Amino acid sequence: MKLFVVFALVAAASCAPQNPQDVQILRYDVNNAGIDSYNFAWELSDGTKHEEQGQLKNIGTENESSVVQGQYAWVGPDGVQYTVTYIADENGFQPQIQQGPGGAVPSAVVASLLG
Repeated sequence: MKLFVVFALVAAASCAPQNPQDVQILRYDVNNAGIDSYNFAWELSDGTKHEEQGQLKNIGTENESSVVQGQYAWVGPDGVQYTVTYIADENGFQPQIQQGPGGAVPSAVVASLLG
């Protein structure tokens, strides 16, 4: 019984929200190749992460435009990981929302992303 209590306390402590001051940067990569492309990625110890790459297409034409694609994720207060994968191009910002097991994407989040 004591062993069960110890495991329960350890599990509860690992699920507790972290103090924002205790969050550490685990990864930070940036590559800026100038005007025609870039990419970056970062990840924090609280499960938050963001990766993105962008490039210029149709360079030197009147149809020149930027294309950006990436994804970001965070762990919500409900303990569920939410991930937004997106592309932004001449057709606008196009997100797709995914969630880990155990929760639903709040309708306010969906509405704010879809405009």
